[in-house]
Amino acid sequence: MSIKLKLSKKVREAKELSLPLLALESTIIAHGMPYPKNLEFATEAESICESLGVVPATIAILGGEICVGLESFELEKISNSKKIQKVSSRELGLATSLGWDGATTVSSTMRIARNNNIEVFSTGGIGGVHQQADQTFDISQDILALSQVSMLVVSSGAKSVLDLAKTLELLETFGVSVVGYKTNSFPSFYSRSSGLGKINRVDSHKEIVEVFINNQLLELPCSTLVSNPVPVEDEIPPTKIDSIIKKALIALKKNQITGKAVTPFLLDAILKETKGKSLETNISLALNNVKLGAEIAKELNTKRKRPGSRFQ
Repeated sequence: MSIKLKLSKKVREAKELSLPLLALESTIIAHGMPYPKNLEFATEAESICESLGVVPATIAILGGEICVGLESFELEKISNSKKIQKVSSRELGLATSLGWDGATTVSSTMRIARNNNIEVFSTGGIGGVHQQADQTFDISQDILALSQVSMLVVSSGAKSVLDLAKTLELLETFGVSVVGYKTNSFPSFYSRSSGLGKINRVDSHKEIVEVFINNQLLELPCSTLVSNPVPVEDEIPPTKIDSIIKKALIALKKNQITGKAVTPFLLDAILKETKGKSLETNISLALNNVKLGAEIAKELNTKRKRPGSRFQ
């Protein structure tokens, strides 16, 4: 018995030709944005990759089959179906055994990508330590995946609705290498800075790749998390977004929302309060991360191919 796995035509050809690949998650499409904005985003993300000579590998589960790379009709299904389940690492066995249609989160996307020798992954923002986690123990599986899977992960820090200080502390505890792309401050998704200046700055794709490769040469199991702030023109200032998040957290408690429903509930509440601005920011930062991820994937691929390189 084996797991059902399907590579898209483009991903299969990329592997045969040793072309650079970039993993993309599908939860941001199925559960992070409304239709048709999500489909437009997914299509543009893949176009950005292809324009840079990188093959996009959007990951999802359809009919219990793990899909690495999606055809256009599969992207449409993930974007528009109301029956797409949210699949984190713990549900992978269930999804593949019971024939689910599922969108993969950061943690499950990372594990599937790495199992298929894809080393670079772009997302919007990682999950982490939720507010009042000392009472609820609500901590995202993303943290565990980042500590166990050797990958280059590009994100705009962690989602603003989290306890960012505790998230950054836990990343440190689990040995995750966190670097800031042209910044010393950990971004907070909608905002360029969380005020937490605890990360080391890198200024080029080459430096990012060298950090990652050296972690591998040292046999460290963790990911290298590249923190890439949202573009200046699309930032929502912390003073504005913080009050909106506080209001959303009150509504969360009042409605007794728990578990994997927490983040979608909060993002939806923020969307309404910002009158759509948060969605524009979300799309902007995610596409910006795709662009950086594709450039990093290209740099890594070049170094892997160089004859006699220590990076092979």
